[in-house]
Order: sequence, then C-alpha cells, then structure tokens
Amino acid sequence: MKLLSLIPFALIAPLASLAADAPSGNATIRGAAGPSEIVVTTTARLAGAIHSLTWNGREFIDSFDHGRQIQSASNFDCGSPISGETFNPTEAGSRRDATGDKTTSRLRNLHAKGNAIETTTQMAFWLAPGEKSGPNLAKNTTLLSDHLLTKRVHIGIKNLPHVIAYDVAFTLPPGERHTRAVFEALTGYMPPTFETFQQFNLKTGELEPLSDGPGEGPNPVVFSVPSGSHAMAIFAPPQPAKNTRGPSYGRFRFRAEKVVKWNCVFRVVDKNGIAPGKYAFSTFVVVGDLDTVRDSLRALRP
Repeated sequence: MKLLSLIPFALIAPLASLAADAPSGNATIRGAAGPSEIVVTTTARLAGAIHSLTWNGREFIDSFDHGRQIQSASNFDCGSPISGETFNPTEAGSRRDATGDKTTSRLRNLHAKGNAIETTTQMAFWLAPGEKSGPNLAKNTTLLSDHLLTKRVHIGIKNLPHVIAYDVAFTLPPGERHTRAVFEALTGYMPPTFETFQQFNLKTGELEPLSDGPGEGPNPVVFSVPSGSHAMAIFAPPQPAKNTRGPSYGRFRFRAEKVVKWNCVFRVVDKNGIAPGKYAFSTFVVVGDLDTVRDSLRALRP
C-alpha cells in the first residue's frame, strides 16, 4: 500500500530556524470512523505528544506521567553498550516531570487542521544527569537533548477510516558518537481494560493469541477489551534501509502500575558510527472494534 504523505520531511526546518515563539501544544483533530469519531488530543503538558484518543465512548490512552502516552522515543549506546534508558530522548518529557503539568521537552512547531496534525519537538532526555535506570547511570549531561522528533498524524486513509497514518522522523544532531540506536517509532500505553493481547499473522491475515511477554515479534500486535467492542493495533509496512532492522512489535503488561503497552521498534547498527541526520519511519494505528481492526490490517498488509 502506498504510504500517506502530508508534508515532505525534507521541508522540516532545522533547529536553528524553528519559530522562537513556541505553540501551546493544545490541539484536537478528529475523523469519522463507523459509529463514532476518532478524536485525538495533544497537550502543552506533553510538548504536543498525544494525551488522549477516544472512539465510540472509550478512552484508549492511560496518560499518567510523561511516559504513558502515544509517543516516540529513541535510545543510543553513546560509546558504550546500550543499558536501560541512559541516553533516551523522549517526546513527551522526562522522568522527573512525573505527573506534573510541565515538560522538559520543548515543542517547536505545531500545525493542526481537521483530521491532521504535525508537530516538531526537541526531546528531553528521560533521565536527568546523575539519575539511574536500574543500576545504570545516565550518559547524558543535559536535561534537554538536541534530538528533534517530527510527527505527522492523519486520521483516515483512502477507504480505511479506522486507520491513523502516523509518520515520524527523528533528527540526530552532529557531534555525538553512536554505533547502535533503538528507535521506538511509536508506543502506546493503554488502560488495563485492554487486557486481551493478540497478534495479526501477516501470512494468514488472522488474529492469534499472544502471551503477556514482555517480548518482541515480527507480527503486529492488537490489544482489545474482552468483548471485542474496542481494539487498537499497531502496524508498519516493510521499510528497508541500510543497517536497519525492523519493524518489530513489543507488548508489555504492567500489573502493579495497571497499564498495558505496545510498541513498534526499529534498530540501526553501524560500527563506523551512526550518521547525524534524519531517520524516518511510517506506522499505522488502527482503532475500532476487533473485527474492523482485523479487516483494516488485512487491507494494510503488503
């Protein structure tokens, strides 16, 4: 399937030329999807990351701190093995932002109209200097990274109103030394009522049971409520690129925290050093009842 294009990523402004007066980050887009609208809301609290997604009377996101959203992040080795979240630019903010109404990330650009939104965010590091992820000390020396994340979100594509096209571009700054990168192109944290985990078999087009994991696999994942009335899936088409593996799909159930998580991940390895510049990935988020989500995934698969 041809990927949706809104504004070419080549037109994204470099950091130095972005508007000095940052937008608020509060925006809403919507698009009709079957018996309801899909409504997506971003907030200033999260530097324009997606705080809410509703359809047919239900909230699909557990937006608690500055990590539990639909958002994007990256993680790098920074000259030593990747360990935890120790060099981890994150769209919505940092761990120390906690449940507060402020974010360490900086929203640089936002344009929303109708059923589409585009944002550019200068991402905060998840850890502050001196903090640890498990036993591992943060490798960053600043709160705010020089990494940019631009996303383009469009509700509905062609004859698939339940499909949200979600394109992201990570822009890596010069002057850093990395040989391994993990791009979490997209993740979604959902309420625990979405307790049924399934995978979409790309070969057969059928949904199959999936364990809690945590783990990753090659098939898109689908989370639903037990009745099947509400479901969400993540899918990315093949995107061959030099030194890049993926997409792979992760699933996690955090019982103590009362939240479930899916993600779509790409990995880049280059022993000669990962070049600065743009790394772009296209994904699709599918929202509806379970049968509609399955049928939409069938239409999306190559």
